[in-house]
Amino acid sequence: MANWRNIILIGLFSSFFGACNDNYISSVPTTMVSLKIDLSGKYNTFKNSTNEFLVFDKPFYDADRVGFAGILVYSGINFDDNGNSIYYAFDMACTHEIKQDAKVFPVEGKYGEVKCTKCGSVYDVSLGFGNPIFGPSKEKLRKYKVTVTETSLFVYQ
Repeated sequence: MANWRNIILIGLFSSFFGACNDNYISSVPTTMVSLKIDLSGKYNTFKNSTNEFLVFDKPFYDADRVGFAGILVYSGINFDDNGNSIYYAFDMACTHEIKQDAKVFPVEGKYGEVKCTKCGSVYDVSLGFGNPIFGPSKEKLRKYKVTVTETSLFVYQ
């Protein structure tokens, strides 16, 4: 009896820790992503903000790559252990339409929500997941990695 209990516990722990892996495969085509955002200059008010959005549908520099339909960067509602904002980045492509001109944009007056301009799907990005909460889309937004330094925010794949 104890052996079965141990096997069940090991299975539960394995599935719990395995679920923490970010191995989600999106239907949005994989494209190059490389964007540096200057938090000490033009976007200094974005540093340590909450519930704020930045939209990048065109590169600033020749080296910038903004994904399939552009990049939406969100300063979440939580802070890290040092009191700094946690940032999330998503491709702007709606996962229902999957077209470069079917993009999600922040919903005015809504906390951490973005909406597709074509199908009306609404996604929640407030905790960094990008899950659909309304509309025909069943797939979450393509998420990108974010690294923050003292003066810059880097978005990459």
